[in-house]
Amino acid sequence: MKRLLFVFTVLLLAGTTEVYSQGWLEKVAKKTAKRVEERSKKKVEDKVNEAADKTVDKVFGKAEDAVTGKGNTGSDNTTGGETEDTNENAEEGGKQAKKSSTMNWNKFDFVAGDEVMFDDDQANEQMGEFPSQWDALSGSAEIISIDGVKAFELLNRGAVVPLMKEKKYFPEKFTLEYDFYARNGGLNAKGEFGGYWMNGTYILTFYDGNDKKCFEVRTMPWPNGSSDLSEFASSSYYEWYTGTEHRSGETQNLTLTTEAWHHVSVSFNQRALKLYIDQTRVISIPNMNKPAYFTIRAYTEAPKLYFFKNFRIAKGAVPLYDRMMSEGKFITYGITFDVGKSVIKPESMGEINRIVQLMNENPDLKFSVEGHTDSTGNATSNQTLSEARSKAIVDKLVEMGIAADRLTSSGKGQANPIADNATDEGRAKNRRVEFVKI
Repeated sequence: MKRLLFVFTVLLLAGTTEVYSQGWLEKVAKKTAKRVEERSKKKVEDKVNEAADKTVDKVFGKAEDAVTGKGNTGSDNTTGGETEDTNENAEEGGKQAKKSSTMNWNKFDFVAGDEVMFDDDQANEQMGEFPSQWDALSGSAEIISIDGVKAFELLNRGAVVPLMKEKKYFPEKFTLEYDFYARNGGLNAKGEFGGYWMNGTYILTFYDGNDKKCFEVRTMPWPNGSSDLSEFASSSYYEWYTGTEHRSGETQNLTLTTEAWHHVSVSFNQRALKLYIDQTRVISIPNMNKPAYFTIRAYTEAPKLYFFKNFRIAKGAVPLYDRMMSEGKFITYGITFDVGKSVIKPESMGEINRIVQLMNENPDLKFSVEGHTDSTGNATSNQTLSEARSKAIVDKLVEMGIAADRLTSSGKGQANPIADNATDEGRAKNRRVEFVKI
């Protein structure tokens, strides 16, 4: 498959100024465009050479099979190991692709915090309105819908912050999660590079207690001229501060799908930050200044490029065993589902892996897995949904090697709220899974 090169880039900017001169931007744009163009050409050449090598190997392999009598006389199946199949109607290819995805997410080690501080899935927002749980620092944002799923779009160089009771709300241990929609930014109507090098850029920035930037990553696509825009390879530039010292880094070799949602997970533990895109950890910083709040910014006026949903901030996780021993149970918000469904989201695998480890290290532990919902919808449907979700979790744990006689499932529906269902954060706390010791 041809690939569209997607570059996650961070410009190493001095200071914390939010408004930059046009002349400076033009100079940086020319330098960055030239650098990325050179790297893009090199990556394309590498891909072409790689494809040529595979073709030669395939030809010689078939020739050898013809001589030795080996080989499959049926359909051609030359791809070994994990496969990529973009045809969802191809049954076998679809099964293999799904299996590969699950295998990757099984290695995911991100664990969401256990106390929800902010939660916004935009589900109850009005189309065309500014998202009600956010404030604008510049530009604007508006609620839109993509394939029936609500999200918000950043407009007019928009910069937004979540509405919190306190401006500086991050504790010493926290997690931040959200989904972003990967577009083919920088392309004109014909799918050709349009020359607008910042068209795909959005900026995640953390600020410390003195309103100084302590971490920033800039994300942008960079097309390589291919007419097939279904995938891109990416690298990521980022910067952070330790005391007054400025540092930077770069990651590479991440492949994402365009015109699709991708999950971002960030964890901070006193001084260390990790950032994941889908199942892959792309940034790991061992020592940086403690963040106090964050912003999401769009750095262009081009429309239809920046879409976000499912933001959640939570306080950092307490060890499961400690919570279980003190309370006889533990509550997790790290196992999540699509709205109204019982299919476990892939990003839940970090928490599920942690539970598997806990049970393997403590073979006498047995749990009742109890699903709870908020009060949205009717009680009967919520009861059925909670039962299906708790069973799905038990099935996943058994699939991962936990003996079935150590687990039971129970759906509690909306009957046992632990927070106010009138607020988004309260509903988020009520949508939980409890592992009760039996």
